[in-house]
Amino acid sequence: MSPSKVRRVLRQIQGKSYKDALILLEFMPYASCEPIIKVLRSAAANARNNMNLDETTLVVKSAFADQGPVMKRFRPRAQGRAFRILKYTSHITIVMSS
Repeated sequence: MSPSKVRRVLRQIQGKSYKDALILLEFMPYASCEPIIKVLRSAAANARNNMNLDETTLVVKSAFADQGPVMKRFRPRAQGRAFRILKYTSHITIVMSS
């Protein structure tokens, strides 16, 4: 998924508590919400297991998406031609604090 599509969702959850961000993401109509929910739950689990923090006090301090590698694919077109398609990927980072 392209970073620009992910960033428009990440801007919505910055500064929100963990529970509020999770509820907001579950009801947003974007396809990028699913991988963001996974990253958010992983960040909360890391905070709980590695730092002994309580999930109820966690706040999304910052969330950003950087561009990952671009996969190049070809789609067949008329008269034997090929059309190049770029499939963008992104690296999602969520920083949480208590």
